[in-house]
Amino acid sequence: MRVVVIDYNGGNLASAAQAAQKAASLYNIDAEVTITRDESAILNADRLILPGQGAFADCAKGLGPELRNSLQVATDKGTPFLGICVGMQLMGEYGLEHGRTEGLGWISGHISHMKEAHDAGLRLPHMGWNTLNFKPGAHLLTEGLEPGVHGYFVHSYALHNGKESEVIATADYGGNVPAIVANGNRCGTQFHVEKSQKVGLTMMGNFLKWKS
Repeated sequence: MRVVVIDYNGGNLASAAQAAQKAASLYNIDAEVTITRDESAILNADRLILPGQGAFADCAKGLGPELRNSLQVATDKGTPFLGICVGMQLMGEYGLEHGRTEGLGWISGHISHMKEAHDAGLRLPHMGWNTLNFKPGAHLLTEGLEPGVHGYFVHSYALHNGKESEVIATADYGGNVPAIVANGNRCGTQFHVEKSQKVGLTMMGNFLKWKS
């Protein structure tokens, strides 16, 4: 299995690649994990992972038109895609961090500041462990996990006005914060899978086993 972690000058590339390799070993999956922005590698990958750390606008700029096109073509043909943190946010229609920036448009909704958490007097960024709320059997990513497990979050912006059918799990932080989203073979987690220990490795393993 060829697993490609997209190199777009973003953060957490190495840790995401290490988590994918560890999950592959844990689940006896023969996987070659590479970090690259090579168009051919992306188009021929069996799994695509887009980590993210930093501002939406900066990460979107790092993708550029070439990587956007490669990701669009690869996922249109059915390659499973996992966006992590800002990588998940980039799946949305647009982001409002440092001005309006267009996203990939793969899920409904936009990315904006967590005003609800601020108004509730909660500290931002939303940092640390939080409960994941989902229905049993909600999605392949949550197989082997029970509602109430925890993911590790670090963010001040979140998906708003998302489509209910595309929000697989939420976290409570001044309101329901979309924590896992999915639309067809494209999925994403607002929390850091690579930092979420056993829960994260289970989800990464589920992603690697996913047959779209």
